Amino acid sequence: MDKKVIGIIGSYRKGGITDQVVTGILESAKQNGMETQKIYLIDQSIKFCLNCRVCTQTDPNKIRGKCIHNDDMDQILTEIDKADGLILASPINFSTVTAIMKRFIERLIVYAYWPWEKMAPQKRINKLSKKAIIVTSSACPALIGRIIMPNCLNILKNGAKIAGAKVVKSLYFGAVCNTEKQKLNEKQLRKVKKAGTIFKA
Repeated sequence: MDKKVIGIIGSYRKGGITDQVVTGILESAKQNGMETQKIYLIDQSIKFCLNCRVCTQTDPNKIRGKCIHNDDMDQILTEIDKADGLILASPINFSTVTAIMKRFIERLIVYAYWPWEKMAPQKRINKLSKKAIIVTSSACPALIGRIIMPNCLNILKNGAKIAGAKVVKSLYFGAVCNTEKQKLNEKQLRKVKKAGTIFKA
């Protein structure tokens, strides 16, 4: 069976910088023999986590618990569980990930075991067998953005980790709001293509 990498996009705009970056990474991975899949969170039905912790009470030997919601999240997580690589991507909104990406990441609590009598949760997946790339973008220059707005990358990294993926590459594209429909330049495209070579069949 072919190895697979999944790109999860938390942008509200298709075709924007974040989407272009994920597309480029997936194209590079595909050239290296990987099967690829792109998931736009805006196209999915993902309900808010209720903090009910029902999913965290079940057998700790299972890869994840069962959420009470009946929506698209279970199928997304099934695809992630089967994948060998993961991309989590979100532009920066108000110094953090977008609301739709935050909603998705909060639902990753299913990968935690947290019985009521315990003070803190424990991860169900301790061996990080997948590779992950995290991607973000903002109007702020990248060097400055990484320093003054690290929250987005930290959240994406933690999201990848709880889902069983080790972040091997972090991409921050700054100053990307010069035009309404900005495109990646040649230097940025080369950077994206090189990042995609991390995923190899």
